Amino acid sequence: MNDLKFYLIIFLRRLNIFLPVVMVISAASVIVAVSLPPAYVSEMQLVVESPQIPDDLAPSTVRIPALEQLEIVKQRLLTRANMLDIARRLNVLPDLDKMNPDAIVEAMLARTSVRTTTSRDAATLMWVTFEAPDARVAAAVLGEYLTLIQQSDAEFRQGRAGETLDFFEQQARELGLEIDTLNAGILAYKNANTGSLPETLEFRMNQQSQLQANINAFDRDLTALKDQKERLLAIYEATGASGTTQQIQLSPEEQQLAQLQSELRQALSVFSENSVKVRLLRVQVEQLEQAIAATSLTTDVAPTDAESAEPQLPVALQIQMSEIDSKIFVLQEQKKTAQTQLELLNASIEKTPEVSIRLDDLERQYSNLQQQYKQAQDRLAAARTGELIETRSRGQEISVIEPPAVPTEPTKPNRLLIAGGGVAFSIATGLGLVLLLELMKSSARRPEDLVRRFNIMPIATIPLVQTPRQVFVSRARRITIALLIIVGVPAAVWAVHTFYLPLDLLAEKAMNKIGVRF
Repeated sequence: MNDLKFYLIIFLRRLNIFLPVVMVISAASVIVAVSLPPAYVSEMQLVVESPQIPDDLAPSTVRIPALEQLEIVKQRLLTRANMLDIARRLNVLPDLDKMNPDAIVEAMLARTSVRTTTSRDAATLMWVTFEAPDARVAAAVLGEYLTLIQQSDAEFRQGRAGETLDFFEQQARELGLEIDTLNAGILAYKNANTGSLPETLEFRMNQQSQLQANINAFDRDLTALKDQKERLLAIYEATGASGTTQQIQLSPEEQQLAQLQSELRQALSVFSENSVKVRLLRVQVEQLEQAIAATSLTTDVAPTDAESAEPQLPVALQIQMSEIDSKIFVLQEQKKTAQTQLELLNASIEKTPEVSIRLDDLERQYSNLQQQYKQAQDRLAAARTGELIETRSRGQEISVIEPPAVPTEPTKPNRLLIAGGGVAFSIATGLGLVLLLELMKSSARRPEDLVRRFNIMPIATIPLVQTPRQVFVSRARRITIALLIIVGVPAAVWAVHTFYLPLDLLAEKAMNKIGVRF
């Protein structure tokens, strides 16, 4: 009880501080509550709708969570440019011409409220409100907000779908060019190594075996012809005959020459000049002509002793020897050609593993590029479908549940809340100031303070006895302070309202600063 009485006495002593604070703040709150103009709040409600086409049929390429989509729209809506444009075009704020751009943006943001809600297995909603002194202006501003929100959402989704489509188109185009370049490289490499390609290896190996067999056959035929020539010469030297009776019984040389010439003409009609058969026939014709010429000379001119002493081979034997030599020459040429072809085949067969490894590498690159190109084409098709979905507004979009409406009654200010809140705040502020002053004062004012601080017990307490003059001065000071509070506080508020800034505008600026509307 003593403590309560002590605190009451202290409060009464600090009443000259408590009352001015309470009176100033309370008076300002009441005046602001009364003088604030009515404000109309228009509201609209939006929802993020799911895609109209199921994702398992034709998915969209723009996939963002609904809450993130609303946040993007909100940030694009509340830009400085949008706020200034709407405020100036609709003349939203009073005294707009006297406000700088920063103040306009600050006031527009303070009057705008955007709130979103989402939960599991529930739709994602957005509420947008705007406060204005005029009901039609508030609804008009929300209409502009709605246009900007839908336009921004459509541009964002279509732009992202278009960027996705452009990306995959460029990727498919680049992969197609790489495939064409690599395909041309493979073709050029195959053309440069035509004789060493792996797919012709078996054919070339068969050719190699055939040529080797042909060379062996040529060697056997040459050996047989050389043996035949030596055998004919040996028989002639031993018996003086050509070794066969068929040569003696041959038709005349002229008939044989005519027959060879006829065969030569037939061969020229079928084969070229450089063919083996034509060359063989020409050699035989020339040799036969030389033999006939030599025979005619021996019959017309008598041989000398020296010439008659030399052994002369019979014409038939000479013809046989000439035929053998011609066959040997042809076989040797054919053998050289076969050997040249065999060397080329051996070189190409030895080069085939290197060509095969390089072709395998190129084919592997080509296969990888083909797979990438197929994936790019599939993604490009999906991107085109997604872009078409977004262009026709069949994907996830923001729809209107409650469009902006013109309010019929003012929604703000809550004058009772402002006045009551101001009075409560003034009382709390005054009590806090009194408490702060008492905590800052450390002197002892009660016997209990002496006991607690110095641990001594006082014998007696002598109260303060004031003189009549002191009592009069104290009462006069209190009355003066009360009169100053009663008269001065309203006068100060009136002066601020008249000479500095109207209280409603002052309150408006304060609410714009703190971003809270009452």
